[in-house]
Amino acid sequence: MTNERTPINASASVVSVHALRSLENALNREDSSDQPSPPLYNRIWKRCQDIYGTHSFLIKALILILIAFAYPPLGATYLAPQITATWIAVIFIFILAGMGIKTEEFKKAFQRLRFNLFVQIFNFGVVSSIVFGFSKFMVSVNALSQSLADGMIICASLPIPINVVLVFTKSAGGDEAAAIFNAAFGNLVGIFLSPALILGYLGVSGQVNLGDVFFKLALRVVLPIFVGQVLQHFVPQFVKHYKQYFKAAQEWCLLFVIYTVFCKTFLEGMEADVTVGQIFLMIALQLLMLCVLMALAWICLGVLFRNEPKLQAMGLFGCTNKTLSVGVPLINSMYESNPMVGLYTLPLLIWHPMQLVVGSFVVPYVAAYVKRREEEISLLKEEEKSQDGTTSGSPDENETIQEEKLEQGVLEDKTDS
Repeated sequence: MTNERTPINASASVVSVHALRSLENALNREDSSDQPSPPLYNRIWKRCQDIYGTHSFLIKALILILIAFAYPPLGATYLAPQITATWIAVIFIFILAGMGIKTEEFKKAFQRLRFNLFVQIFNFGVVSSIVFGFSKFMVSVNALSQSLADGMIICASLPIPINVVLVFTKSAGGDEAAAIFNAAFGNLVGIFLSPALILGYLGVSGQVNLGDVFFKLALRVVLPIFVGQVLQHFVPQFVKHYKQYFKAAQEWCLLFVIYTVFCKTFLEGMEADVTVGQIFLMIALQLLMLCVLMALAWICLGVLFRNEPKLQAMGLFGCTNKTLSVGVPLINSMYESNPMVGLYTLPLLIWHPMQLVVGSFVVPYVAAYVKRREEEISLLKEEEKSQDGTTSGSPDENETIQEEKLEQGVLEDKTDS
């Protein structure tokens, strides 16, 4: 019982801390109402710091993309990306990913088998098939270029992110154990399933050697994840102690891969039909797809798991969120020789911050729903118990009640006669 209550107490304490800080800030504003407000440039600088702290990865990625556009040869040639980006950085990223996947959570798979199957099938199958059909339609009406449409399909075929889903699930009062399991299981299965889905949807072109792709994926993805699992098992204290440094290193490796990918794309040139207008259209379509898929997932979860609001909260985010840390190196490994690899990566770079913004917006409403439904369900259970208590009395009481009912029945018969 203690372990089950810990996350709830932790989240409650975080909420209370935020509430106290908000109250303290409000009181400070009231006390300092007579004092002059800080200069405008200080407020602007503070606001910029807040924005950067929230979206630091996206801002760094945009800056590096602009640098890649300004001078592509640096990342495409001089930094030897065929070794530093596609091998060293990717292997390092997946070693760290292996250190973060908690395979001991897999023993919980059969506790909620129906729910876990639903989340994985929706995330891999439903999302990718809907995006595939929609993107093909947009290409058929000449609204979107083939490369951007393929990038949307690749993004939709990726697994669940670990940290993002766990944070959203905690904030919304959802089932954290289900979040940990589905994220870990999805990432491990995604190593094999995502490439199969991508190649199944897009086909094997002349630029993709199927045997070579899976051989390189085994060396760059599967083997490093296995090494990470070994490190997690045999040196857990080392992994725990340097976890924050590993996370920062993984982020910079991802940024380096993104930089070299776009350097290569800008150096070799993009498709003639890819315009700035189509890129903005793709961004709008990604937002539309995310909102539609989240709404569809919420409806399905409400029907299938009506009396389990905590699972509904976890499923909302687990069914639609996609991983950036696994997706970028995976795309780079599969399409390293394709000049359009930058356009294949772009939809994922859009989906990632978009899911953070949309998720942050809906979290308070989901948390309120979970709280309300939990209270309703507990009240219903109490009513059922009270009704069971009235009907399940002692034998003497039951006999007395039955005799009274029989006497009432006899009297009614006499009056009728």
